[in-house]
Amino acid sequence: MIFFYIYSSLKIINMTVNQILSTKGDYVYSIVSTISVYDAIKVMGEKNVGAILIIEEDQLKGILSERDYARKIVLQGKSSKNTLVNEIMVSKVVTVQPTDDLDYCMELMISRRIRHLPVVENDKVIGLISIGDVVKSIIEKQKETIQLLDSYINGTQS
Repeated sequence: MIFFYIYSSLKIINMTVNQILSTKGDYVYSIVSTISVYDAIKVMGEKNVGAILIIEEDQLKGILSERDYARKIVLQGKSSKNTLVNEIMVSKVVTVQPTDDLDYCMELMISRRIRHLPVVENDKVIGLISIGDVVKSIIEKQKETIQLLDSYINGTQS
């Protein structure tokens, strides 16, 4: 019996991207690639996000992050007002599907050294998750697991 409780409570693997989107929301902030990096960073600041998607004609064309700005503009002494987003954006974007599990997302983020994953379904962007979203969800699930195990050990499970 204890193995059933432990097994069912450790299903962090079964937590999906869709579950994050259902609590976080599926809004997506985006820009076009032909604006200046300065304007893009300004939008990111207004929206309080660390990355923004580049979407044109309903197609994901790239992603721009604060890290891209720091490395490709600031450290290279370029002007953000004179550089277009399409000059520094990452165009080979790693994406996930709503049915992907969080272990897979975490593995992608760690192995690819990225912090944001656009969520794509039927070639359409339906959301964006960050490493913070994934970690927060895993921690919440682990708290539930601890409570379940504590209840089982103390004989108070329902």
